[in-house]
Amino acid sequence: MDIRTHHLIDPELCGHPVELRPGFCRVSFTATERMAADDKGLVHGGFIFGLADYAAMLAVNDPHVVLGAAEVKFLKPVGIGEILSACATVTAGAGKKQTVEVAVDREGRAVFEGTFTCFVLDRHIMSKQEPA
Repeated sequence: MDIRTHHLIDPELCGHPVELRPGFCRVSFTATERMAADDKGLVHGGFIFGLADYAAMLAVNDPHVVLGAAEVKFLKPVGIGEILSACATVTAGAGKKQTVEVAVDREGRAVFEGTFTCFVLDRHIMSKQEPA
């Protein structure tokens, strides 16, 4: 896999890339105790979002891709020990703007879905701009 972005992502927290091709990525992870929001084992939604976001970034797979916006729905709760898979597909692109649809499932049942608006910049977002 030729991963060109987000090289320092912790795969335990955001997932392991399983499949990558132009405009598509599948990322998987197992929810761990570190992700628990309470003593009942409910996984905090931020980790589910992180998995989906990472899949979206890899679907675009540009070194300078950033997230601009996301419209998401949490469909079912996730518990510790559950294995999730996020599939991200670039569905539209115009210039620097890319729209990515992401679906996260557990054993084939949807737990999260979202539309991510990504932007491919000319340089890294943290690079200093030269004065005009």
